[in-house]
Amino acid sequence: MILSFLKALFFFIMEILETIVFIGSLFIVLYLFIAQPNQVKGVSMDHSFASGDYIFTSKVTYKFRKPQRGDVVVLHSPKNYDIEYIKRVIGLPGDTITITDQEVYINDRHLEEPYIAAKSVLWENGFTKNGVPYKVPAGYVFIMGDNRPRSSDSREFGPIPIDSIIGQVFYRYLPPQHAGQIKNPIPADFRTEVNEDVIQSSGAYTASVAF
Repeated sequence: MILSFLKALFFFIMEILETIVFIGSLFIVLYLFIAQPNQVKGVSMDHSFASGDYIFTSKVTYKFRKPQRGDVVVLHSPKNYDIEYIKRVIGLPGDTITITDQEVYINDRHLEEPYIAAKSVLWENGFTKNGVPYKVPAGYVFIMGDNRPRSSDSREFGPIPIDSIIGQVFYRYLPPQHAGQIKNPIPADFRTEVNEDVIQSSGAYTASVAF
């Protein structure tokens, strides 16, 4: 009778271990290839995201489409690869970005930004100069934090390689009162819109653009 009990206990423990191994393997696959959890640290994305918020980042979104203006992304810092930034995509490959008197223009179109905490200030020794247009090269995007005075971003160090993007932020799960899907605040007709000059000079990006 004791032997039967020990045998049953053994198989019960083995089933638990198999379940743990399966769940652990599934989590590893999800984390490495599909999505990962992140915690927001710092105030560069106030008021869209607060320091301490927990988010999910999709690693597969950009395998099916290109980045769009307004996407919130997690990326490797160009200053230190081991540090991850959370920023918003503002300019796409081929876009001409101009910041004039703290207002952002994309291909001469003013970008309405109700999501930002403050205007787009510039720094004397930064990459972007007031009123000076800059064309984003192929394979790069121009990113900025929503809390412009407190964000280290493309205004400081220039555009970042698309390959440095880890993924798109698609869901916030903590705090509970702010949990929900992350929506793109830029009008749909402007998220991928490009002008004719951009199409001619940046053909690698035109496959998925919408007018």
